[in-house]
Amino acid sequence: MTVSKDMVQVFDGYVKLHDVMGSDLTVVNAARVSYNRKKEVLDEKDRRLIQFLAENGHTSPFRHATLQFEVYAPLMVARQWWKYVVGADHIMDGWNESSRRYITEECEFYVPNTSEWRSAPENKKQGSGDVLGIELGFEITNALHQHVTESTALYEWAMSMGVCAEQARLFLPAYGMYVRWYWTASLQSVAHLLQQRLNHDAQKEFQDYAKAVYELAKPHFPFSLEVLVNGQ
Repeated sequence: MTVSKDMVQVFDGYVKLHDVMGSDLTVVNAARVSYNRKKEVLDEKDRRLIQFLAENGHTSPFRHATLQFEVYAPLMVARQWWKYVVGADHIMDGWNESSRRYITEECEFYVPNTSEWRSAPENKKQGSGDVLGIELGFEITNALHQHVTESTALYEWAMSMGVCAEQARLFLPAYGMYVRWYWTASLQSVAHLLQQRLNHDAQKEFQDYAKAVYELAKPHFPFSLEVLVNGQ
């Protein structure tokens, strides 16, 4: 994982932070507006207030701060991420994704390295277990590379035959294909995603993207994210 001020690279993808509205002080002032009070500098009393709000489920003040990310990730990560947007109007999410109905840019795919394939877990219906052996991993990686190459060739062939892009994309392997989207979300929404996807039992690929979000958001909301995500 490569980290810079506004971008974290994850695999061959990335998370970029484009815009931020607010700070820890935004949360404090939103909570205190009932008493027509406004602070200019965050102090220890304000930190105690933020902790009280987080611990007691008073979430509305955390929805007055927002962050806008650009994400480039495999579709399997994007579709899990989307679950945090569907039906989440109360936490103020916006989502706009690039579409191969309109673009025909070069296809990129997530292919795990030979040492990254994981076994099916014992006594579970989802998740993963231990890393598979390197020889088996080598065979599986090669097979996926071949599948991607053949499918991409069929995609390009279909378009060369005059098939429209929105149908030609049916030839592309779906879950490993990188997609790009903008995600604008309240601080509460970002924290909710991090609470769920930084857990050790979350899918590793999504964990890595969640870590990138946390790295980018934490400098802007250091105390709020600490108490919302880590409960401290």
